[in-house]
Amino acid sequence: MSKKHQDADVAFIEALSDLVSAKDLAEIQVKRDYDDNSSLNVRVTRYAATTTVSAPQQAYSAPAAPAAPAAPAAAPAAPTAAPAAAVESNDPAEDPGAVSSPMVGTIYLQPEPGAQPFVSVGTQVSEGQTLMIVEAMKTMNQIPAPRSGTVKRILVEDGSAVEFGSPLVILE
Repeated sequence: MSKKHQDADVAFIEALSDLVSAKDLAEIQVKRDYDDNSSLNVRVTRYAATTTVSAPQQAYSAPAAPAAPAAPAAAPAAPTAAPAAAVESNDPAEDPGAVSSPMVGTIYLQPEPGAQPFVSVGTQVSEGQTLMIVEAMKTMNQIPAPRSGTVKRILVEDGSAVEFGSPLVILE
């Protein structure tokens, strides 16, 4: 991506963020196509005090999936048929109380270095309470609790990189 595109994209994203605030919108999503090989996908969402912006992505066609992964995809059907209390998955992402990362970035468990963490195991949280922060594109994005509950497990370390959809914490 050229420096010219990057500067224009930053200004475009800031304008979208301002529009979301000014028009009291919950969310806006826009796709800009530059050519056949590159595009910019932007989604700005406002929940509580959180603004989420996705990074520019190069467009490409995904390679065909091999036949072997089809079998593991069918495996989760068995746990859904059994009562949730009777079956416990080893994969934290499968836990019904898992809170996932809405973006790629660096995770921080406290508001600033040396401060107390937002939550720890056993902490009672209410819906909307900040659980942690994901830094993406030099913007600190608060991760709110989707519901009230108790922090059962914290699955990430402070300062570690997280991917979109990675489980961060498990709430009971």
